Amino acid sequence: MSPLARADRHPSGGHRVAVTGIGLKTPVGTTLDEAYAAVLAGKPAATRLDRLAEADLPVHIACLVPEFDTEPYLSRREARQIDRPAQLLLCAAADALADAALPAGQPRERIGVQIGTGIGGLTSMEDATAGYVHRPRDLPVHTVPRTMANSPACRVALRHGFQGVCTTYSSACASGGTALAEAARRIRYGELDVAVAGGVDAAISTVVLGSFARMRALSLRNDEPALASRPFDADRDGFVMGEGAVVLILEPWAAARARGARIHGEIAGYAETCDAFHIAAPHEDGEVAARCMRAAVADAGLALADIGHISAHGTSTVPGDRAEARAVARCYGAASPPVTAVKGVTGHLIGAAGALAAALALRCAADGLVPPIANLRSSPEADLLDLVQGAPRAVAPAPVLSNAFGFGGQNACLVLAPPT
Repeated sequence: MSPLARADRHPSGGHRVAVTGIGLKTPVGTTLDEAYAAVLAGKPAATRLDRLAEADLPVHIACLVPEFDTEPYLSRREARQIDRPAQLLLCAAADALADAALPAGQPRERIGVQIGTGIGGLTSMEDATAGYVHRPRDLPVHTVPRTMANSPACRVALRHGFQGVCTTYSSACASGGTALAEAARRIRYGELDVAVAGGVDAAISTVVLGSFARMRALSLRNDEPALASRPFDADRDGFVMGEGAVVLILEPWAAARARGARIHGEIAGYAETCDAFHIAAPHEDGEVAARCMRAAVADAGLALADIGHISAHGTSTVPGDRAEARAVARCYGAASPPVTAVKGVTGHLIGAAGALAAALALRCAADGLVPPIANLRSSPEADLLDLVQGAPRAVAPAPVLSNAFGFGGQNACLVLAPPT
């Protein structure tokens, strides 16, 4: 029997978790179709920003969400009152809910919002400090709601009247993956009927970029933005900061089928671990991350051999990519499944990164295509991984293992399966 031939119940107990809606606002597109086409084409979104150079930052490049019409989503008053992360998340959530087409009369107390963010309200606090540190009596009345890390998630709940749990997770660059895993857990065990889950960050600011640059985590290829993000490449020198919001709508599989919903796929398994090693560096041997991968696959009721390809966290930093390669090798030896890393195209969306990787992995799993790693020429990890380069690789439709790792040793691994 195929590992994808499943009943409506999950092999580990509880409901299977269907993904019935996807919405996103990212540097590579404001729809899933646009983002998927961009990663298959291997077309990087990084661009040079004059305002970064004018701020005397060492890094002048980033990946911005392209301009789009916000009027269908936000009133002018609303747009003035909320900050960019909340704006992006509200728009992505609206698209995801429209895609899911939930039935009228769905009990609002059974719908929850679970969102990850790595930076939270830091950029809004930075703006408030810069503009009002010497005149605090003039601070805008909306300063506190704009700077709260949970504000974007709460704005979604307020907009739609969702009265289930409304939780914000912060596990650095693993935040989006963590939020999806925790939302899937609540669906699996019947705590919610619907979860609005994903991640958001918009942190292209002086303090954030200056701080990451001081850590030597960012690429300094200011004159070659399209070549800057290069996961697993021998010449990688750091990641490119991105921004965006990604939302997935989760429901019990049986309920989604019963109402005739279009199902994008399934969150079939998940696991989380902590390296407990260093606040900013992964454990170089990859053992704890490897344990997380194995646990996620086992939670899905699958064997490692059932994974069709791996969507690596792949930030384009030397220690991060090296540790992840060793983690995969600990699972698979010298015969890994094909490995991709979308950040060569998308940049690093921090709290939204894991959710974007999951959304793209669902489409890849269904279509049987593995995107190439942008800017990959030669790799010191080539003896450990089967790295996809040059063009998309056709594989049989199969589950994808998607990794999201973050500062503090945060590891979140998801198994995304095609609809079967």
